[in-house]
Amino acid sequence: MSLIITYISSKGCVIAGDKRRIAYFGDKSSREVLEEELYTGKIKSDEELQRRASELGVNIKVTDDTCKVRSLGDVVVGEISQKTPFETRRRRIYATTGAYQIIELTGSRITSMEKGDTAIIVFGNKIAKEITNRFLKKRWKTKTSLKDVADLFRELMDHVSSQTPSVGSEYDLFIKSPSLDKKSAHRLLSDTIVRDVRLLQKWRAKLKQEMLDRREEIKLASRILTEGEVGRVMRQDGSHVEVKLAGDVEAYDTRWKKVAGPGDMVLMRISDGGTLSPGEKIAVRDENLCVEGRDIKVDCDVIICRREE
Repeated sequence: MSLIITYISSKGCVIAGDKRRIAYFGDKSSREVLEEELYTGKIKSDEELQRRASELGVNIKVTDDTCKVRSLGDVVVGEISQKTPFETRRRRIYATTGAYQIIELTGSRITSMEKGDTAIIVFGNKIAKEITNRFLKKRWKTKTSLKDVADLFRELMDHVSSQTPSVGSEYDLFIKSPSLDKKSAHRLLSDTIVRDVRLLQKWRAKLKQEMLDRREEIKLASRILTEGEVGRVMRQDGSHVEVKLAGDVEAYDTRWKKVAGPGDMVLMRISDGGTLSPGEKIAVRDENLCVEGRDIKVDCDVIICRREE
C-alpha cells in the first residue's frame, strides 16, 4: 500500500508519493494475517516484516521503484491500485491550482468521481494515514508557501517510512503553480482525465493483444514436432530438397505465421551433399530433423508442428 499526499490551494499544489511496492506469495490466510499486522501498525520495521513473513511461511518481494505520482503539464497525478484476480482497481487524484478531481477505475472504466477545491488529500493504508494525521496536526501552519509545504512533505515522508515498512523511504514530489481560476482549473483537470484514461484504455488493449498473441505462441509451441514423420522428398537440387508435408504437419515462420499446411511444399537442406530419392521420408528422431533410416541431417528455416485437431 502507498502513501500519497496532495496539497491544493489557490496558490498551487504539491504532491508527494512513496515508491514502495510489496508482493506477497504463499498461503492466502497467512498473507492476510501478514497484511493485517503490517497495515495496522503492529509491524514497525523492514526487519520485523521480513521476520514475520518468514514465521508465517510467506515470501515477499519489496521494491522501491514504483512511480505513484507524476506530472502532466500543469497537473499532478497520484494513483493507488489494487489487483484482483479479474481486474485492477485504481484510485487517482488529479490536481492543479485551486482544484482537484478524484476518480476510481475498474480496469479502464471510470466508476466514480468527486471534485473539490482547496484541500489536503491523503491516500494510504490505515497506519500510514494515522501517522500522517498526527504529524500534520503537530507541524501544519495555516499560512505557508508551496516551498514550505514541499519541505514539510519531505519530512513527512521520511517520518512515516521510519514508523512503518508499508511506506518506503524513496519518494517523488512535484509542485505546480499555474495561474488559473476555478472554472479553468476544473476544465483542465477534466480534459487531462479524458486524455489520460484514453491512454490507459489503449495500453490495456495493447497489453491484452500481447497476452493473446503470447498465449497463441505458447499454444503453437506445444505443437512443435519432436518425434515422427515430417514429409516426403519430392525433388532435389544440390543440397536443397523440396519436401511435401505429411497430412498432419504444418510449418510456421519464426513469428508464428503459418507458411505451409499438409501437402504443401517446404524447402529444406541436407548437410553432407548426399543424394536422396523421391519418396524418401523426412522425419524428426530424438528431436533432430533427418532422412529416415540414413545418417543424413536436414535443416530448414521453418518450425515444424503437428496440425491442430
